[in-house]
Amino acid sequence: MKRPIPSSPLVPSAALQTDGAPVHSRRQWLRLLGAAGLGAAGLALVPEVRVFAQQVQEFIEGPPVPDVAPVQLSPHVWMVYAKDGFPTAENQGLMASVLFVVTQKGVLVFDTGASLQIGQMAIRMIKTVTPQPVVAVFNSHYHGDHWLGNHAFVEAFGADLPIYALAHTREQIAGAEGNLWRSLMERWTNQATMGTRVFAPNQTVQSGQVLDYGDVQVKMHHYGTAHTPSDLSLEVVQDRLTCVGDIAMDNRIANIDDGSYVGTFKYYDELQKATGEQLWIPGHGRGSRDLLNRYGEFLAGIYEPCLKAVKAGEPMEAARAAVLKDPRVASRAKTMDGFESNIGKYISLAYLEAEKEAF
Repeated sequence: MKRPIPSSPLVPSAALQTDGAPVHSRRQWLRLLGAAGLGAAGLALVPEVRVFAQQVQEFIEGPPVPDVAPVQLSPHVWMVYAKDGFPTAENQGLMASVLFVVTQKGVLVFDTGASLQIGQMAIRMIKTVTPQPVVAVFNSHYHGDHWLGNHAFVEAFGADLPIYALAHTREQIAGAEGNLWRSLMERWTNQATMGTRVFAPNQTVQSGQVLDYGDVQVKMHHYGTAHTPSDLSLEVVQDRLTCVGDIAMDNRIANIDDGSYVGTFKYYDELQKATGEQLWIPGHGRGSRDLLNRYGEFLAGIYEPCLKAVKAGEPMEAARAAVLKDPRVASRAKTMDGFESNIGKYISLAYLEAEKEAF
């Protein structure tokens, strides 16, 4: 349900459409206020109007997101950390971290958050670290909590700002997934993200491609379906740090509806062979040098009992019991966010994938 438009004795009755719905255009509001004898200079002098204008702005765009001070992870890489979880009205959709890399040629941003407002906050935080402009954005995949903030960066740095992604991600965001995720985020946050528009990536990258930013080179990695069919990992070569998006998570079961357990294991193997030891930074949660190994063990604790059950001709119920007893899973049950509400679904997905692999 939409938030009610704020009322004010200073607003003419024409500010409402004939069906009672609020007029959303800023230009219409200014014209109507002007008709009431309140020019731009007058608006600034009337406290009630200033308050009302702020309320109208929040109706149109949703409220600003409070600042989250950036944390330095390595010589060139910083994180605007989002407390892990799921999008709500309380967190305003801030549940995926924004990473940025400061280089001689400007700032690179890996994932921009779930809204215009989160992107605006991230830009404010970047400016506390460096006066340099953002010269490139990278979107890890097409789930909206990682790219809807593109809007803020295009608004701040121009329509020609390069926004890089794998081809499939670019196609999905430009297609139905873009508006679907915009609408979902508005609903999940009780319209806190309202005003966000879809800005799809405008540049395509490929696995193995290296982009040079003077003192920093970044390398693209993709090794098939993991969390989604098109997960981009970004290696900051000089820092031995790789941003992995959602192919691994610190303390949460990653959505694998569009992905693959077997594909994730393959992706981890290929990525580690290509990069060697790294500091792995996920889109959700804290990074570590053993993130892929720890999260891979957890996923194996779900998938391997399912594969064993399938090969033995046992039903999904037996697989579920075996998964919940597996120490790789049981050890995370009490501490992992969303475990109780999600484990059943991801056991089912593992069992279905195991059926395909076994036969």
